[in-house]
Amino acid sequence: MYWIALLPLHEGERVAWGWHALRFTPRVAWVDEALLLEASASLRLWGGRKALLTRLLRECAPLAPAPWAQGSAGLVALGLLRLKLRSEHTAAPALSSMNSPHDLPLDVLSAAHEHVATLQRMGCRSWGDLRALPRAGVARRFGAPVLEALDMAFGERPEVYPWLTLPEAFDMKFELLTLATSAPELMECAHRLLAQLQVWLQARHQGVLAIELEWTLDLKRHNGVRLPTHEQLAVRSAVPTQDITHLRRLVAEHLSRTGLSAPASYLRLRSLETQAMRSDSQSLLPQDRIKGERLHQLVERLRARLGQASVRAPVQQADHRPEHMQRWVPTGDVPRGAPAHSASGLPCDALYPPWLLPAPLRLEVRGEKPHYHGPLRLLAGPQRLETGWWDGDAPGPALRDYFIARSEQAGLLWVYRERLTTALDETAPSAPVRWYLHGVYA
Repeated sequence: MYWIALLPLHEGERVAWGWHALRFTPRVAWVDEALLLEASASLRLWGGRKALLTRLLRECAPLAPAPWAQGSAGLVALGLLRLKLRSEHTAAPALSSMNSPHDLPLDVLSAAHEHVATLQRMGCRSWGDLRALPRAGVARRFGAPVLEALDMAFGERPEVYPWLTLPEAFDMKFELLTLATSAPELMECAHRLLAQLQVWLQARHQGVLAIELEWTLDLKRHNGVRLPTHEQLAVRSAVPTQDITHLRRLVAEHLSRTGLSAPASYLRLRSLETQAMRSDSQSLLPQDRIKGERLHQLVERLRARLGQASVRAPVQQADHRPEHMQRWVPTGDVPRGAPAHSASGLPCDALYPPWLLPAPLRLEVRGEKPHYHGPLRLLAGPQRLETGWWDGDAPGPALRDYFIARSEQAGLLWVYRERLTTALDETAPSAPVRWYLHGVYA
């Protein structure tokens, strides 16, 4: 068996340290003041003891480092940790060996605390000395729990504790050090809660999509108006994330524009919506590694700062008319399953120009040839388009022949010839052909 005992130095990180430890082994329990982990079944998965300890103790951000010890039993590791904290055992145990409980002093065994003075007068100063006494006499004078603890420490009885489990949803509440009179004053406590949220998300391999901050108002009435007991603020992310730095900025933006009806005394954070995180493959090429802030993070902060309707994104539509292939909507209304940058399932043509004019520009026609800074030479086409007959707002169906044309001064252009509805009727009088400029190639 391989046990690790560690003691979080900050009281507010006890729960988060338990969640962090559950990433490495399911056998995690609080015993007295310390957190015990039994990791023998997980050693091969993590690459051995040294690799497991490195991941557990050194890669524990945002949690503060915690003193630790290891042993062949949970009580042995706990006893060594107590010795280390008392500076009677200053060096950490060797990673490649297991420590024997024979030489551990009695005062680091919880079950023998109240009997230490009596046992020392009898000449018992270590766990080995106590184990050498007759079992019947020890049980009769000091109680069966002392023998049970010794049996577990020496591997003669399995150690069974109430094992920790991860909650299905994150919900944590902290008391503020001082009453907060404005929403930005809640940020210090919110930072602590978001750090705990990150540990929970990492343990569950989840990304958060929506969280809710709830603060408890310290007053029941203000200026004669009855107040609610709590106020809430919901914060949403466009994609599942474990990036607490981004969430802190997002929460700060929302809180800076939120007012408190009365001073607040408690702050609660809970997860509203989460989603499994998809691990992206990392490129070996430096130019493929994205640095800086991602686009969706910038959009979310701008939306929090400027308002939901002030930041818009293009959403593609299933329409063959180039001017109707997309529409601009508030970023909050973009369907999550079909992001604005996705072109899946929509028509795509390599000959489409990268830049469309806001409205088609009618061209001058001379001798049945379109002109734009001179005569245009048609290079490719026609690409026939007949659509839009169902659109009641349009003056008529779109009947167009698109061409790629070259202008001596403007370069490559995307033009179309309008096919009038009268051209379908041979008896109708002929009408002049109209040409339009619709796009420009870079």
